[in-house]
Amino acid sequence: MGKIRVLDDQIANQIAAGEVVERPASVVKELIENSIDAGSTKIDIHIEEGGLSLIQVRDNGEGMDEEDVEKAFFRHATSKLKRGNDLFRIKTLGFRGEALPSIAAVSRLTVKTSPGHDGKGIELQLHGGSIINKQEIAYTKGTEITVRDLFYNTPARLKYMKSLQTELGHITDFVNRLSLAYPMISFTLTHNGRLILRTTGDSELRHVIGAIYGTSLAKNMISFSNESPDFKVSGLLSKPEFTRANKNHISIFVNGRYIKHYALTQAIIDGYKTLLMVHRYPITVLNIELDPSLIDVNVHPAKLEVRFSKEQELLKFVEFTVYQALYKESFIREPLKTKQDKPTIQKSIQENFDFSYSKQKQRENLTVNEKKLISTFFNLEDYLATPNQMSMEDEAHREQTNNKNEQSQPKEDTSLEPSNRLPLLEPLAQFMGTYIIAQNDDGLFLIDQHAAHERINYEKNLRLMNEEKKASQELLVPITFDFTPSEIEELIRQKDYFNEHGINLELFGKKTILIRSIPLWIPKGQEKIFLEKLIQMVLDKGVIDFYVLRQEMVATLSCKTSIKANQYLTKTEMEQLIEQLRNTENPFSCPHGRPIIIHFSNYEIEKMFKRVI
Repeated sequence: MGKIRVLDDQIANQIAAGEVVERPASVVKELIENSIDAGSTKIDIHIEEGGLSLIQVRDNGEGMDEEDVEKAFFRHATSKLKRGNDLFRIKTLGFRGEALPSIAAVSRLTVKTSPGHDGKGIELQLHGGSIINKQEIAYTKGTEITVRDLFYNTPARLKYMKSLQTELGHITDFVNRLSLAYPMISFTLTHNGRLILRTTGDSELRHVIGAIYGTSLAKNMISFSNESPDFKVSGLLSKPEFTRANKNHISIFVNGRYIKHYALTQAIIDGYKTLLMVHRYPITVLNIELDPSLIDVNVHPAKLEVRFSKEQELLKFVEFTVYQALYKESFIREPLKTKQDKPTIQKSIQENFDFSYSKQKQRENLTVNEKKLISTFFNLEDYLATPNQMSMEDEAHREQTNNKNEQSQPKEDTSLEPSNRLPLLEPLAQFMGTYIIAQNDDGLFLIDQHAAHERINYEKNLRLMNEEKKASQELLVPITFDFTPSEIEELIRQKDYFNEHGINLELFGKKTILIRSIPLWIPKGQEKIFLEKLIQMVLDKGVIDFYVLRQEMVATLSCKTSIKANQYLTKTEMEQLIEQLRNTENPFSCPHGRPIIIHFSNYEIEKMFKRVI
């Protein structure tokens, strides 16, 4: 007698539930995504006991008729896919056809729904995936699904649930993310009768930020938007002083779908350059719109991970857009009121850069700063080319070049001309031999002299280092490292790229790597430390990011050679320091992200002295 048999539907659904329904938050996710796909403008979520005793999601979407309501609980039933090719152009959130039967298999579920034609609806009750009752009811347009006693028939799963507060935290986090992705939908979330979140659905993303994080943060978010032939990105960025201790508050959405993507998260952080303190991360909402054919969303059971067909181009574009948005801002802790609005790079690029222009026209309309800013992240010619202007051969060549160099293009800080985002200041004195006291018509300023000099030295040293980044020097005594066979194989695979950046690497025996030359810009005495970090980066991530290592070394070098605290300066020295700071690209933070300057407005000072009320 054969050993292989086909599982019955109930067991199969419970197995599928193990993949799709990991915890109560998974149920909430699947039900809300179905509501969004149904065209809802209002979604109410009610939770009890962390979602284990009750999850109820009600919407005002299109609803289902009597024929569809039962089919929705068949395995692999879906209204989203009609043919095989649709898998490669997914435009909806839910499409796998397993969520509802999987949820029903491990709970007591009731669904009430109506398409709203005549005020009549259908109520369907299921226990453990089996239909126990079906009846006609009076119901308005929309759908309400109530899930009770989750995992009641799978006690092994129930045993591994975390605390109720932990489960509620996962639910709240996901509802927050979806409300950020769909500000045009009104969301309400309650737990045990207590209101946790309510959004207005007025399409204002900043209002959703206010509902989640508070109005103070909402007012201090920077909006951004940018478009290329392949991608459209938009969203909000927190100012550098509004950060968190982890990356959990970076929300990324692709065609309305919340995803987790390490490389995109890192691209956002890289766009901040040295504006962030070490181990501090921004609050960000990034919306990416692209043709569905350029993305594969069916690579993860919970659909949280995706694959991009033009990932490297997207990463560069996101980093560029974030940097571009931040570059035009002033980050003195108290914002300055300028006499008149000056055109910014962001505004100039948006107004002057039009893909319908010819290349020559576009080039004429870009300033020197704009060209340098764009060239930091892209080939200028490629960026100026439109889809129609680029031939198929050009496109193929560009993709081939990108694939070849996707790891070999370091992300430099730019050598932009002085931004002069720092106003003209008159130094008055020093406080504690550490802070320069300065003034202008807008109020009083405190400048950290060490942080200011560190920023000046950092940008100067980085420019010098970038000029000789590929020049190398022979070592009198080669440096050797021992590795395992698999590590040796990975390093030899990257040998050509090492050589391109001035590092002569060769195999010595079976387990030893010998290095005969290194770049000129590596400080004396730091050679082995640098090479150890570089090699570990290759072994851990499979990529080489010289920018990160150069930045660390330049920051350390700049710190050691800068004016220290308790070092007294003459007025002339203070004037020169402030003027040099004005001529830096980023006069607001040191290379480690600490603030350089703090502003006390005239109004604040007068208010402290009760001159105004």
